[in-house]
This record gives sequence, C-alpha cells and structure tokens, in this order.
Amino acid sequence: MSGIGHNNGPSMEPGHGFRKVAWTKARAALLPTLPLEVVRTRVARAKRLGLPYRTYATIRATAGHDIVAFLFSGNALDLRPRRVDLPAPVAERLTDLPAGRLAAIYAPAGPEDVLAANPGRLDAAARAPDITASWRVVRDSVSGLVTGARVPRDGVVLVAATALERDWCAAAGLAGIVPAEGFFAPPTD
Repeated sequence: MSGIGHNNGPSMEPGHGFRKVAWTKARAALLPTLPLEVVRTRVARAKRLGLPYRTYATIRATAGHDIVAFLFSGNALDLRPRRVDLPAPVAERLTDLPAGRLAAIYAPAGPEDVLAANPGRLDAAARAPDITASWRVVRDSVSGLVTGARVPRDGVVLVAATALERDWCAAAGLAGIVPAEGFFAPPTD
C-alpha cells in the first residue's frame, strides 16, 4: 500500500516476517564470498599501493575495477608557487608506486616545469582547474588529463588536500578519493 498518507513503514499484511527472512537470505546469497587466494592477492596489492586494505577494497568494490592510477592535486603534492620540486617524503612515496601517477598543477607553476623537476616520479601533468571554474570546466579539465594519460577514469583515485579538490572526483567520474594526509603518512604496520 502506498499513496497519500502512507509513511512507508513496515507492511502489516500477513506473511511480512517470512518475506523479510526470505529477502535477507536471498540478499546474503548474492553477496560474493571470495576465495582465500583472491583475498590474499588483494591484500598484497593494497600493501604495494600503500593503502589500508579497507580503503582499497571499498574503492575496488565501488568502482568495479582495480586502481590503475592516482591523480594528485598540486596541494596534495605540497607544491608551492615558486617551488616545483617535490618534498623528499612525497618524492620517495611516488618513486616506487606501482600505478600511474598523474598531477593537476596550480598556476603559476607549469605542469612541464613540475615534470622536468621530478623525472620518473610523475607520468603526466596538466593545469588544475581554477578555483572559480564551473562544474563542466572541472569535469572537462580533469577528464582530459585522465584520458590523455590513457587510463580509465573509474580506475583512477584522486589524492586531494582540500574540500574543493574532492569535488573533482564526482565531476570527472573517478573511482574514489584518498586524503593527502593519509596517503603520504608513514605506514603503520
């Protein structure tokens, strides 16, 4: 029963309890139970990426794909207007990252300058969307960087330092977001 005045509360029709139990069992049967080797492989992949397993598994389940690249904002990389070289801890973290490494660089620093100052640490860089950019401009800018690097958008995780940058994920249809302070924090084993 639905219509005006109905609050969508529990059904009062006979058999409600049975339907609830049947539905709960059917839903549980649909959820996958992964073989132990698959779980071990995924735990190892999360460790290689430097992500907590829970974060990795959530992003993988949500996107439906593995993480193939990370998109870093200029703020997440701790770049400054006149400094284009990466700080030592950031550079060290990026050196052995087994995934694509993309960067969205804020003006006045140029993407070419950042790539030249950090050889082998970033795969591609482009200009970050302006702070006043419309949703469409943000989408086109971030999507352009990702597709230019030839990686699927739903396999890219955004590493962001500000709330404004977190909007890039939804605008461009990226796989998920990891806060910069968590991504660049020393590992806790």
